[in-house]
Amino acid sequence: MTGSYGRADASSSSARADSTALLDRPSDPEFSSDPRITRDDILAVLGPDADAMMAEANVGVDELIRLMNAETTMLPPIVDTAPAPGAVAAADADDLDADDGFASAVRTWKKRFLKGSVLAMLITLTGGGAAALAMNKSVTLDVDGEQQTIRSYGETVGEILDDADINVGKHDALSPSPQASVGDGGVIKLERGRHLTVTVDGEEQTSWVRATTVGEALTQLDLDHLKNQGAEFSAPLDGDVPLKGKNLEIKTLKNVTVYDGGDEPREVQTNAVTAEELLDELGLELGPRDEVKSGRDMKLTDNAEVFVARTGVSVVNEKEAIEPEVREIEDPELEQGKEIVEDEGKAGEKLVTYRVTKENGEEISRKEVDSKVLKEAEDRVVRVGTKEPPQPQIADGAVWDQLAECESGGDWSISTGNGYYGGLQFDKQTWDAYGGSQYAAYPHEASREQQIATATQVRDDRGGYSAWPACSSKLGLS
Repeated sequence: MTGSYGRADASSSSARADSTALLDRPSDPEFSSDPRITRDDILAVLGPDADAMMAEANVGVDELIRLMNAETTMLPPIVDTAPAPGAVAAADADDLDADDGFASAVRTWKKRFLKGSVLAMLITLTGGGAAALAMNKSVTLDVDGEQQTIRSYGETVGEILDDADINVGKHDALSPSPQASVGDGGVIKLERGRHLTVTVDGEEQTSWVRATTVGEALTQLDLDHLKNQGAEFSAPLDGDVPLKGKNLEIKTLKNVTVYDGGDEPREVQTNAVTAEELLDELGLELGPRDEVKSGRDMKLTDNAEVFVARTGVSVVNEKEAIEPEVREIEDPELEQGKEIVEDEGKAGEKLVTYRVTKENGEEISRKEVDSKVLKEAEDRVVRVGTKEPPQPQIADGAVWDQLAECESGGDWSISTGNGYYGGLQFDKQTWDAYGGSQYAAYPHEASREQQIATATQVRDDRGGYSAWPACSSKLGLS
């Protein structure tokens, strides 16, 4: 309002008549969809105190409308697809559709702004009084624990919040509800929702909280227990959680066993999330060939074990003996299979350079990279007999040949790996027991005559050919 008005002329009969006509108003008037100010709008504004306030101002409803129109030259901008406010205001009210978007916008404007204009006009006319009392509603707004007292002529929670230019988001908590009535001395409590991203040991979760501090948010998210368990927070517990949201990182306290190379296991407590963070925390540096067995990005949990493999490479020089080579001299006078050492020889010595790789203190590989002879070795000289030993005299050669044909197909040098050797299929134990080793270490290495001579010893000792049961039975030998 910009004008200043005194009381209307007390002798104005039209004003008194208009005021008296208010007694015939509807019991529950509503704001009209007509863009012009109507009688119903005035009644909706003044409510049940309309008679008293109009009488005190000594003004009738029509006169009040005239005064309002003189002050209200145009509606505030209304964004809609309907015709411009000026054009609609000039149209016949009967042509308006009360349910279209523009009509709804008109009612909203009247509800929010006309009320203040009418009451302000009455206060101007009366200098206070009943109209001032109608506006003098004291309400406490508690927003996130911060309280302020405002005066409003709104009747509901929603209207009062509109007057205070406070919007309620879908994640906010409001008490009472927007439709609830509010009287003088009422309290409206609003808790703002805040978007909080919490990362616990690398695991991220997002939530909406109605808390103003980090500590309150943890309580709401059922993470209160972490406060007393040695957890590490990226923000102080009494730090703010702003309306725009916050990212909070939490690292829990863990008991971890560290196995560093060949050292004794080490028990530590840490808030580190990965093995790499732990190594940095402990100041453990890895060499170019060292490694964490489960990887540096290994996620740490309570009672985890971290194994650090220390791999080192060194070059060492070692003296080693050079074994003498064996030089054989054939001796035709010495029976075949016999040897005589003429000279034991002497071992030499060499210096060998190795590249040695150790893991956790234990050698895992070595590679010779150089060697140098310090002392030459002297050969070991051995005389080897080449004289054929005399063949034993045998009897019944034809019978033994038949038996060998049955046992081995007549192959006196056969060795199939089944534990039986030669034409007569001796086992090693029997061969040695009956003197076969004097001819050769194994039966198949001996001659036909030597095998038969040994077999004869077996036959005579056992009283027949029972050592060869299948073939002796087949050949009719006893």
